[in-house]
Amino acid sequence: MQFNDPDILATAHLMADAARAAILPYFRGSELATENKLNEGFDPVTAADRAAELAMRDVLAQRRPDDGILGEEFGTSEGTSGLHWVLDPIDGTRGFMSGTPTWGVLIALSDETGPKFGMIDQPYIGERFWGSTDQAQMQGPLGARPLAVRGITDLSDAVLFTTFPEVGTEAERAGFEAVMRQVKLTRYGMDCYAYALLAAGQIDLVIEAGLQPYDIQAPIAVIEAAGGIVTDWQGGPAHNGGRVVAAATTELHAAALAHLREVAKD
Repeated sequence: MQFNDPDILATAHLMADAARAAILPYFRGSELATENKLNEGFDPVTAADRAAELAMRDVLAQRRPDDGILGEEFGTSEGTSGLHWVLDPIDGTRGFMSGTPTWGVLIALSDETGPKFGMIDQPYIGERFWGSTDQAQMQGPLGARPLAVRGITDLSDAVLFTTFPEVGTEAERAGFEAVMRQVKLTRYGMDCYAYALLAAGQIDLVIEAGLQPYDIQAPIAVIEAAGGIVTDWQGGPAHNGGRVVAAATTELHAAALAHLREVAKD
C-alpha cells in the first residue's frame, strides 16, 4: 500500500472539512451541552464531538468503505482492506468547551504496524497540518509551507509542552518534572496543538501520559514526517497510547528518555 496515494490525502481533507463544518457552529456557543463520560473525574463530550465523528464516518462510507475505523465516540468498525482510520473528532474537549483554540481534529490512517498518514486540523484558526512517508505540510491563513522540526539538541535550549500540569500518576509526574527542570521553558494546556507546533518547528518536546490510540496516532505520523521522533517512555512504539514522548531530534529524545525510563519500569 502506498500511503502517498492522492486519494488518501483527498479523503483526509474532505473529512477535516466535514468535521470543521460540524464543529464550528458549536464553538463558543452560549448553550453548549457537556456530558461527563466518567463516574469519577471529568472526561467531557459534547454534541460537537459526536457530530464531527459522524460527519467523518459519512465521508469514509462514501469514499473508502473497505477501510476500518477506530473513533473515540463511536468505537470500532471492522474493514477488509487491512487499513483503518483512527479518528478523534475533538482532541481537547476541555479546551473546546472553555473557548480556547488549542483543540483539534485528529485523523490517521494506519496498518498493523502503526500510523502511516496523519492530519491535525484546527478549524477555528484555519490551520491544517499533515504528513506521510513523502510529505509534511501545513496550510493556514498565511498560506502553505513544508513542515520541519527544528534542530535543538540540548535540553537546556528546549521548549517543553504537556497538556496537564499533573501529567498522570505521581511517578509519571516525577518523571516529567525531572525533564522539566532541565529545559528552558515549559508550557501547559495545548492538547494536540502542541504536537502540531513541534512538527512546525516552534517547540521541541511534548511529554504526556494516559493517552489513547486516537490521541496520538495522527500526531505520530505528522511529527515523523517532519523529521521528529515519537516513542513511549521506554523508547518503544507509542501508537497504542499510554506514556508518550515526542522530540524534535534524536539527541533531545535520548536526553528525555534518560529521565523517563526509570518511571517506565513501574
